[in-house]
Amino acid sequence: MPAHRIRQPRVAEIVASKLRDDILSGRLCEGDILPTQESLFQQFGVSPPALREAIHLLETDGLVSVRRGNMGGAVIRQPSAERTAHTISMVLQSRAATPADVSEALLHLEPICAGMCAARTDRATEVVPYLQAEIDTHTAQFGDTSRFVPNARRFHEVLVARCGNEPMILLIGSLELIWSAHESSVWGGEVDDAMNEKTMRAALRDHQRLLDAIADGDYARATKLAADHLTTARRTTLAVGTDRTIEARLISNDR
Repeated sequence: MPAHRIRQPRVAEIVASKLRDDILSGRLCEGDILPTQESLFQQFGVSPPALREAIHLLETDGLVSVRRGNMGGAVIRQPSAERTAHTISMVLQSRAATPADVSEALLHLEPICAGMCAARTDRATEVVPYLQAEIDTHTAQFGDTSRFVPNARRFHEVLVARCGNEPMILLIGSLELIWSAHESSVWGGEVDDAMNEKTMRAALRDHQRLLDAIADGDYARATKLAADHLTTARRTTLAVGTDRTIEARLISNDR
């Protein structure tokens, strides 16, 4: 039986791996500029072509953005939920997934996050104040119809962001951003007869009831309220928006 040869990593891959670790560990931060090529030559003792290939590999990963010209350089770009959402939306668009598919996924997943928020022993400091701040902002700006959809979506995004589990925050949070972008495109910054004042007040009331259940630590009630609210909100938006394919262009990956 022939032995399988193990491919040795190229020099560029070794350099890229070291720089990637520096970025992901936070030793190199968002907006930092990679050291000059001269410095990197001295640090790694590699040829200019190998170094250029290493930077290209990082650019492909989305971890650096190369600027050309006199003020150029490789700028660090830390991974973010927004960039993840953009990547996921491109994959979904390539698979002809629809906004209805995304909202159905959230209908199953977001209530889990609501229950997790209610189950947190530190919810009084790590969950409730953040959700209450969103409700306060929503209430204060209720008369500005152009702010209704963004404010309502922020509540849902924060709900996921405070669930306490990083993989869920990233993955479900990305779906939240994709759905938020779709809702904003549907309503165009203004609401119409399909989302009248009665509907808007009901949505705000649902948010407050959900927050109360979380504050009480009631996992079952928080989960049910979230599911009921999402069912209604989903129906309202899908009744107006066409069931088109997810559009990745709606989400900026330059954040």
